[in-house]
Amino acid sequence: MKKILKNIEGDKAIWAIVAVLALLSFMPVYSASTNLVYVANSGTPTYYLVKHGILLFLGFLIIYGVHKIPFRYFSGISVIILPFVFILLAYTLTQGHTINGANASRWIQIPFIGVGFQTSALASIVLMVYVARYLSKNKEKKITFKDSLWQLWLPVGVILSLILPANFSTTAIIFSMVLMLTFVGGYPLKYLMYIIGFGLVSLAFFMLVAKAFPTVMPNRVDTWISRVENFSNKDAKEGYQVEKAKIAIATGSLFGKGAGKSVQKNFLPQSSSDFIFAIIIEEWGLVGALFVIIMYLALLIRILVAAQKAISIFASLMIIGVGLPIIFQAIINMAVAVNLFPVTGQNLPLISSGGTSIWMTCIAIGIILSVTAEKEIVPNELDENPLDILHEAIH
Repeated sequence: MKKILKNIEGDKAIWAIVAVLALLSFMPVYSASTNLVYVANSGTPTYYLVKHGILLFLGFLIIYGVHKIPFRYFSGISVIILPFVFILLAYTLTQGHTINGANASRWIQIPFIGVGFQTSALASIVLMVYVARYLSKNKEKKITFKDSLWQLWLPVGVILSLILPANFSTTAIIFSMVLMLTFVGGYPLKYLMYIIGFGLVSLAFFMLVAKAFPTVMPNRVDTWISRVENFSNKDAKEGYQVEKAKIAIATGSLFGKGAGKSVQKNFLPQSSSDFIFAIIIEEWGLVGALFVIIMYLALLIRILVAAQKAISIFASLMIIGVGLPIIFQAIINMAVAVNLFPVTGQNLPLISSGGTSIWMTCIAIGIILSVTAEKEIVPNELDENPLDILHEAIH
């Protein structure tokens, strides 16, 4: 362990913030897991706590391993992995309609270990690195809309179209982050307007087709529409989840009921994942909620500082591309819990219980730390053959 600690590199503040968030997650996960025990009718709170601990431990090993890879390698690796991501997303979309009562077109089960793998999370990271690569390679060139359609927007469109039928919120987040990254990377604003318009038209067309032919493919269009309608209509009856989350928040007061003393955890679905922030407020009050928010704000500041100090354009864009979605997802999760946003099904990064979503967040953190650990510019870092880069990374 001492040897590992001596070899830790990169932004120490990011390491500390991630560690604090991970440690903070244990009590809410343990407390809220009683709902999982009741719903799944299997396991115990201790089982889910140990499982969460193992996932976090492996997550920190992932961070350590990824942060040791020179960041320039990720450029080529993204090109190589992208076709694999297409295949993985297509396979995921064919996995039926439900697993244990939940939409199964979002993830696949990893054989032997019984952990769900949400392929869209991997796709998001790979896509962001790929977009950062494209923007940095074309920074000094005049970008034409025709060329960017094939090299940039075709991969983006394929990935989004494979995620959309099962997960609108993740599709919207990825699309928003890609738009943000391309804007920061100097992609012409006029062309971005074309892409936004095309994206809205494509979404409308998909929803019309899904409503007209509901059995063609798994989709959740009716769920999206009902959630938005219920959220925007003040006279609509509160959804069960929202109602229980409001009760949890209202009874939390300033300092909360105390660790493990939540009542609504027994009634609130997804209390250990999508609505864990409501349980945190109920048990730790406004003080606990503010502490969580401050931790994510601190992480955001360190991500922006790391992007500003990065030694190359590619490094800066990659940090923004993989880092800001973590903060954006946290904001959405907390906004849903306090009824400022329609229910989306997004976890609270590094705190919610879950499967590989924790690991995907850890990969993103590892990539950021890899950049912050680099001290010198490597000549022609993006001109290397991707296959050569992967060969070097493996050996």
